[in-house]
Amino acid sequence: MLRFVLRRVAIGVILVWIVVTLIFLALHMVPGDPAALLLSGDSGGAPSPEALEHVRESLGLNQPLLTQYGDYLAGLVQLDLGSSFRDGSSVSAYIGSRLPNTMQLVLGAALIAAVVGVPLGALAARKGGVVDSIVSFLTTLGVAVPVYVVGTVFVLVFALKLNLVSAGGFIEFQVDPMGNIERAILPTVAISLSFTSVIARMTRSSVLETMGQDWVKTARSVGLSRSHVFGKHVVRNSLNPVATSFGLEIGTLIGSTVLIERVFNWPGLGTLLVDSVLQRDYPVVQGIVIVVSILFILINILVDISYALLDPRVRQ
Repeated sequence: MLRFVLRRVAIGVILVWIVVTLIFLALHMVPGDPAALLLSGDSGGAPSPEALEHVRESLGLNQPLLTQYGDYLAGLVQLDLGSSFRDGSSVSAYIGSRLPNTMQLVLGAALIAAVVGVPLGALAARKGGVVDSIVSFLTTLGVAVPVYVVGTVFVLVFALKLNLVSAGGFIEFQVDPMGNIERAILPTVAISLSFTSVIARMTRSSVLETMGQDWVKTARSVGLSRSHVFGKHVVRNSLNPVATSFGLEIGTLIGSTVLIERVFNWPGLGTLLVDSVLQRDYPVVQGIVIVVSILFILINILVDISYALLDPRVRQ
């Protein structure tokens, strides 16, 4: 088991290096000069060549691309994501202040998907008929409707019409725990709908496939009750494909927060990423994408480990 985990971690490290390299090269091929953008924003006019050269030198942009890449890798090894082009603030501090807010929504949505999606899909597969049709319709609707539409409808119905919760905004958990949770309800549920629908549909398909296996019929023939076979054996043996979908959908979920954070005025990584792209703040963009990529890779490593726990044959 230890060798299996170490092999997955080693693959994850290689993937992180590839992602870091691709992000660095992609951002430096984007048209436009960050130094010119910064000076134009400050003065409103065309900057002088001397001023441009001074800013490029202070930001390290006058160095060869390979040198910039080497310096950036050395900084990453020391957990230093660099400094913002806009105000010189630490990128790590920027991300550290926003990451918990985004992860609050992501983890909440993932919990809803696991608690609701898996039982819902298993119920649809076992009952069939009308129940299956209703669940299939609802999950299809959940996947088809864009997340920003769901968020807007939630604000209109639950906040403005029914006045049950706040329409948006953010309160620090340390300042007002209940206020923080109350404002997180709508965005969390909004981004969880599509995720829950995907998990429910995958669970349904996997359970139906498992129920058709010969060993299920054998278990029933030796006297085990249908409920025992279904709950103890069928559902558990159907979870590997669901775990795969769960890990992959986490990445989509993190991307969905960009729109939801805008709709609900939630200060997370998504809004910071959009603002940084518009300002050509390369270090902040790099830092955010790298952190999100590492999270995605880490989650999928955990999914691989859960594979081995659910099915010992995977360890081989």
